[in-house]
Amino acid sequence: MAGRVNVYGIGNALVDIQYRVEPDYLAGMQIEKGVMTLIGEARHHELVEGLQALSSERASGGSAANTMIAVANMGGSAHYGCKVARDEFGDFYLNDLEAAGVESDSSNRGEGITGKCLVFITPDADRTMNTFLGITSAFGPDQIEEEVVSQSDYLYIEGYLLSSDTGFEAALLAQSQAHVHGTPVAITLSDPFIVSVFKERVQTILERGVNLLFCNDLEAMAYTETSKIDEACSALSRAVGFFAVTCGPKGAVIGDRDRSLEVDGFKVDAVDTNGAGDSFAGAFLFGITNGYDVGDAGKLATYVSSRVVSKYGPRIDASLKGEVDRILSL
Repeated sequence: MAGRVNVYGIGNALVDIQYRVEPDYLAGMQIEKGVMTLIGEARHHELVEGLQALSSERASGGSAANTMIAVANMGGSAHYGCKVARDEFGDFYLNDLEAAGVESDSSNRGEGITGKCLVFITPDADRTMNTFLGITSAFGPDQIEEEVVSQSDYLYIEGYLLSSDTGFEAALLAQSQAHVHGTPVAITLSDPFIVSVFKERVQTILERGVNLLFCNDLEAMAYTETSKIDEACSALSRAVGFFAVTCGPKGAVIGDRDRSLEVDGFKVDAVDTNGAGDSFAGAFLFGITNGYDVGDAGKLATYVSSRVVSKYGPRIDASLKGEVDRILSL
């Protein structure tokens, strides 16, 4: 670790492998459209074998990794806690993460298979994910770096971690260490799947103290068991000190117990929503850890997420370092 960082993120390290498919393909392969589904090794190999004829693109991914990359892309500093295998995909993952400007402990490796996420992009810009966790399912307390927690402006916890016992233990440990060192804690709900299946674990994290909650409108309504976004935001304001809810092309709602702020979205032609929420969180965290107020951080976040959905892949390619003033003037 070189020194103090803006954000220390922890999450599942997954090589994103992206395919462009038609909805008929998903139906034929019995893949539920528009959500993340955890799959076993046999199902993973079955899908990969059937996809060999299709072109694909790959990138170091996983929700929190995308967020850390967005922090770095804006010119901030980020460190990612993860676990990959000693295989070709593990080598690719760490090299790609480093090329994106994100620090990581390269010793967090083991024997096994590096996790992968098959991302299916349909013409309506929807993204469907089938995730084989591989060795990242063993990510646990041993991978938490207390020194980094203590030297970070924010700890960021990926909600997907709560789907495994060891991941949940790691999240709890990192949160406890953050409280000891006075490091604010942020968490993302990640997916409606997490909200519905692991709600008790989400509640445990929130009850132990969270400074900032990220989610999209569907996750917010699912967690609060409401049918309207304003009702969901009102409920979230009572559950956490600070929240940011993305609402697709409409932008986002950012608020706390005293007030809420609606941030307009940027109009773009959406082609792929993969990584949009992750990049929103990264740009927002960059803003609030680099002296920008909540309104400006929100504008940076909606701009970056709009850039992500206007192209294929989970993140933008061009660096936005030094572009903050231009973005805020739009």
